[in-house]
Amino acid sequence: MKISTKGRYGLRALVDMAANAEGKPISLTSVAKRQNISLNYLEQVFGTLRKAGIVISTKGSSGGYLLKYEAKDISVRQILEALEGAFSIVDLNPMEMQDPLQQAIQTLLWDEIDEKVNTLLETRTLEQLVDEYKQTKDQGNQMFYI
Repeated sequence: MKISTKGRYGLRALVDMAANAEGKPISLTSVAKRQNISLNYLEQVFGTLRKAGIVISTKGSSGGYLLKYEAKDISVRQILEALEGAFSIVDLNPMEMQDPLQQAIQTLLWDEIDEKVNTLLETRTLEQLVDEYKQTKDQGNQMFYI
């Protein structure tokens, strides 16, 4: 499975939002500008994230989006599954008979890859991504004088 633009941009926008929210709703316009992502596309992505219960929207002049839960309680797996669906390295057709060779490959390779990737996605949180982003951003802003 390859992560689509929807998954990559959605994750990127959530990290940006969580890094800049400071407890207040964030407008998608500001996220779109900072991340150079189409506002229309972000509106579609955040509609999906809202339906999945990851973000909540607020209306009004100071409206925007907020995380429904703390960033430490939102796994990357939750985000990507909301935007992409469940992860699996191969698409299985339940109507297709699997012979012993296909079953062996499925058991010893594809299932193990799926398990390891899903474990990684489950253990990585939005908070970890935000912390890494802030640290990387701070390192990029350092001034060096000779």
